[in-house]
Amino acid sequence: MKRLIFALLLLLALPLTSLAAEGSKIGTVDIQKVLLMSDAGKEAKEQLSQKAAKYEADKTAKEAELKKLKGELESQGIVLNESARSAKERDYQQRLKEYQRFLKDAQEDLQGKNDEFTSRIVDEIVKVAQEYGRSHGYTAILVRSETVIYLDPSADLTDEVLKSFNASRKK
Repeated sequence: MKRLIFALLLLLALPLTSLAAEGSKIGTVDIQKVLLMSDAGKEAKEQLSQKAAKYEADKTAKEAELKKLKGELESQGIVLNESARSAKERDYQQRLKEYQRFLKDAQEDLQGKNDEFTSRIVDEIVKVAQEYGRSHGYTAILVRSETVIYLDPSADLTDEVLKSFNASRKK
């Protein structure tokens, strides 16, 4: 099994050996770091935080309303006749369903906005990294990931791409 894994790693590394030929420049970019540290990433995070805060305020108000209804139902349940108690229970259950639907919709909306922002910003980062690679004579710029076993720190272009990305957004 170890031989098979070693053979697969060698097979996958062969294309990289041609990239590493003398005179070739290879760099990597930590897209996640650029995304989190860039001005655009911080703006998107702030927008999401504001939207989440609004949903949180709505959630708190809805929870208070539900708690009040449940309290009324429990305190008045003994005094109310069967049809009135049944109507209050239906109203409470309906509002509880609406609350649960609200939570689900809010979560989906926030996730969708996060995905939209991330996708748009990553696309822009890739374009900036490509331009950086062309203008600085790189043969290849790879996305830094967990599969990289060793990386010379001088090959990490994350900070340079971050600076270029922030500068490109100010134009």
